[in-house]
Amino acid sequence: MSTSTKTVYTTGEAAKICKVSQQTIIRCFDSGQLKGFRVPGSRFRRIPRDVLFKFMKENGIPTDALESGKRKALVVDDDPELVDLISDVLQSDGRFEVRAANNGFDAGMLTKEYHPDIMVLDVMLPDINGEEVCQRVRNDPTMDDVKIICISGMVEQDKIADLKTAGANDFLQKPFEVETLLARVCDLLDMETVSTG
Repeated sequence: MSTSTKTVYTTGEAAKICKVSQQTIIRCFDSGQLKGFRVPGSRFRRIPRDVLFKFMKENGIPTDALESGKRKALVVDDDPELVDLISDVLQSDGRFEVRAANNGFDAGMLTKEYHPDIMVLDVMLPDINGEEVCQRVRNDPTMDDVKIICISGMVEQDKIADLKTAGANDFLQKPFEVETLLARVCDLLDMETVSTG
């Protein structure tokens, strides 16, 4: 089994994979239907992969989400070359499924439909700016867990602060090394950074 597949899930991750609410997973965990363990010295519940797989089979939940186990990334930029570059890096990592949008409107639609784990968002889009896209995502409670990395060639510190206020989790100045972007993405998603070298 490749190291890219997670072996233990949080209740939030398990809920997403099973397409049920986190409350449901916690209830099943606490009632013993879902055998997991608690992180020593904390209240955090963790669910091993094989346990989750069995639970899904028993409850008739399609296991393809668990089998693919890939994190979903949405790349939003109106520069097709940059989109290709970022998409290639994420896909070659092997742990991501990638979709792309080249304007804010499509980004909003895709975020709802695709529910990415992470969005790489250019701030200067042709229609609505990245800050507004961040706000729209953050105003939707079903998308609390979507992580957003903004990218831009702009440098004003106050603008960067505005983006973070609007809901961006991180900011990268263009031009950047795609490896740096990948490391930040992994960091935000609590994934191990796999060195390509």
